[in-house]
Amino acid sequence: MSYRYKRGSEQEDKKDRIITLNELLIPSLKERVMKPLEGTKIYTYTLEDLLGPLNDVEKKYAQKELYISGTLPIPLPGPRLSVIGSREASDEGLKAAATIVKVLVKNDAIVVSGLAKGIDTMAHRTAIEEGGYTIAVLGTPLNKIYPKENSSLQDYIMRNHLAISQFPIGYPTRPRDFVIRNRTMALISDASIIVEAGDSSGSLHQGWEALRLGRPLFIWKAIVNNSSLKWPKKMIEYGALELNDPEEIIDHIPTQEILNLAM
Repeated sequence: MSYRYKRGSEQEDKKDRIITLNELLIPSLKERVMKPLEGTKIYTYTLEDLLGPLNDVEKKYAQKELYISGTLPIPLPGPRLSVIGSREASDEGLKAAATIVKVLVKNDAIVVSGLAKGIDTMAHRTAIEEGGYTIAVLGTPLNKIYPKENSSLQDYIMRNHLAISQFPIGYPTRPRDFVIRNRTMALISDASIIVEAGDSSGSLHQGWEALRLGRPLFIWKAIVNNSSLKWPKKMIEYGALELNDPEEIIDHIPTQEILNLAM
């Protein structure tokens, strides 16, 4: 079994390189069978390949190498908006996520999320159903599926949209990897939207990282008005914006023409 593996650096040979399964796996896990990747092309790129030149703030947590599978062009088109939130989402939260994504797709934005249960899954599925594009930023290597119920969704995104991981094939996943993933997702996104999240939600890591990067951060009105939550008002003090209507996002995100000038 072999996989096609391509490096994105313009300084290197642009031709695809066929590598064996043993070359692709990290040494301690070569014996594992990788059925989720059968027939899938895996590429490596740097964040600068994907996004263009990074400033010093963006470079602080930028991964040196990303593993990618999918069909979206590189450098990534935009604008790219993260729609994130609770794994145990309420019906209201899921409905809000779907409404927000429909507006983003209508305005030619690419929907970014983390392929987790709840809000993330709704964001990816709605983008696909509405005829838009979506990027899944994984907290696992590309050969792992988490959660298991998203097996078909992950496979579809890897073949028809784009899946990104900063973890090599066979890497043993740890809880902190999802926090690291959220930093990368914030960097890939031109803005982030938290639809629903408790005080201990992993989405908050991405929210704080978006603010650190100086990227727009939107917090859906329902959680801003939830008196039991402390984090929304704290993030608003640091520059986050309350989102009352999905159409409000459009005035805060760059157009593709502006993004092209910045690259």
